Amino acid sequence: MREQHTTHILDTQSVGQAFLRYLIPSMLGMLLVAVNIVVDGVMVGNKLGSTALAGLGIASPVYTIFVAISLWIGIGSATLYSQAMGAQEPHKAQTVFSYSVTIIFAATLVIGITAFMFREPLIYALGANADTYPYASAYMNVMLLFGFVFTLENALSIFVRNDGNPNLSMIAQITFALSNIVINYVILYVLKLGVAGVAFGTIMAAFLGLMVLLTHFFKKTNHLKLRRFKWDKALLLTIIIVGFPSFLAEVGISVFTISHNVSLEKFAGTDGVAAFSIMNYIHSIILLTFLGMGSAIQPLISYYHGAQQDERKRQTIRIAVRTALGAGVALLLIVQLATLPIVGIFGDFSNQMTAHAVNGLRIFVIAYLFMGINFVMMTYYQSIGSMKMAIWITSAREMVLMLAFIMVLPRIMGITGIWLAVPLSECIVLITIVIYYRKQGSSKKHRSRKAVT
Repeated sequence: MREQHTTHILDTQSVGQAFLRYLIPSMLGMLLVAVNIVVDGVMVGNKLGSTALAGLGIASPVYTIFVAISLWIGIGSATLYSQAMGAQEPHKAQTVFSYSVTIIFAATLVIGITAFMFREPLIYALGANADTYPYASAYMNVMLLFGFVFTLENALSIFVRNDGNPNLSMIAQITFALSNIVINYVILYVLKLGVAGVAFGTIMAAFLGLMVLLTHFFKKTNHLKLRRFKWDKALLLTIIIVGFPSFLAEVGISVFTISHNVSLEKFAGTDGVAAFSIMNYIHSIILLTFLGMGSAIQPLISYYHGAQQDERKRQTIRIAVRTALGAGVALLLIVQLATLPIVGIFGDFSNQMTAHAVNGLRIFVIAYLFMGINFVMMTYYQSIGSMKMAIWITSAREMVLMLAFIMVLPRIMGITGIWLAVPLSECIVLITIVIYYRKQGSSKKHRSRKAVT
């Protein structure tokens, strides 16, 4: 039974207008977060050196795991929230919101404290050695204890965007990024507190972003309301299933980071790991750019799906795929043409480390031709509830195929095989998407003809 009709801006705007309205804030917000990550790397690399930078890179999967949890529950819940709003069921939407916020806070707090108890073996398992351990440990200890601040800020940002306020979500991301740069500059260059101070600075910046997001609750257009709820196993299972591809995507980043750190440590030592840390900072910009595209279409596709507006869904995905392809080509050209100056921003390193970073980056960026489209299509299938395909895209590109390539190719091609693992896996996944999408289109046409006859 439908509740009283609630007018949503997506009902009144054209698909093109709605896409731009969500895309621009999402892209700008994500780009600033990426710039913030890179500036952190530049400051640490220039102030503390390549070993500290490598240590920070080794500890980064902890940050990624916390983000993964917030996306798992946040995207899963926000998708159900937007579908419920599209179906004119605001009470159900608010129950989903209340449920997810509670789960995110409790889960990340428990996981952080548990991991903190086993932090030493965990750090070595992530690829640390005697040189990088002190830096990785200092950063990780802070993140494990206070990472719940990230999860709440990130999840609330997703809900605010899905509640029709992408601009405030962007402002919160800008607040987080700019305050983090300022705070960490003071910590590193004025107070000289080292890597642990950098971690505390990032936590403080996330808290400021959270404060900005809370202003959404004072707006008349706010539909996000905390309601009392009873534990519902069926709802929890649905949230977990729908959000699982987003969790896998973030876990995949950790798998990507750990597998490359371990392989490069084996084939090129600390210089190879430090070179990868530089490449990973640059990759973060591109990755968050594509994530911004996914963040832009998720509220639209989810809402249109709940409202049964199929033509609007098709228009949205066409626009998004073209945008992702154009962005991939542009990013590939920019990085290829300016590889050496980009690497040089992070500091004055040895010739061998610089060579590793430059060569690796030039090979790796080929992946950007395919990666953006893969991100968009994963979000599309997730938003319409086609979970098998969404999970396949994520697990294949970031784990199954990538790990297979990274285990096999270096034995044949050396360090070049490590850099090629991601471009090859992204390309193969895109081919499978094209085959599946065309097959689904043919099946729908066949069913339509059969219904007519």
